[in-house]
Amino acid sequence: MTVSEYNTSVDKFSDGIFRFILKNIRDEENSKDIVQESFLRLWERRQNVTFDKVKTYLFTTAYHLMIDMIRRGKNKSTYENQYYDKEITATEFSDLGEILEKAVNQLPEIQKTAVLLRDYEGYSYQEIGEITGLNESQVKVYIYRARMFLKQYIGSMERVI
Repeated sequence: MTVSEYNTSVDKFSDGIFRFILKNIRDEENSKDIVQESFLRLWERRQNVTFDKVKTYLFTTAYHLMIDMIRRGKNKSTYENQYYDKEITATEFSDLGEILEKAVNQLPEIQKTAVLLRDYEGYSYQEIGEITGLNESQVKVYIYRARMFLKQYIGSMERVI
């Protein structure tokens, strides 16, 4: 990969990777760190990565960095997590986007990742499999289960409106 191809990949893919990570972890600073680390790793391995595989390489790297960060975070128990995660929220919503975001955040991590990659980022089942390390049929099953949960969670439009 040349320097100009690397710069092109930064321009083309940094926003998408950032959105994907931010949707998963909901922490802007950590999302920026993961994106930066992903591009750093690409730069270090630029001789081994071809330009046509850059997008998959970057999303795979960012995904694995995100999983590592989540696993490290589960081992830590902070005052903030103990007392402020139990916020009282209203049961009525005025925005369908809020309802959908709340529903997506309740999905298991692998289903959430698969749905976000498919429906928000537009990846094919094969590409999602490459990023997550799953085979194509597993990806389809996770996406199906996630969509069924979302459908059941949201319910009918009458409940939403």
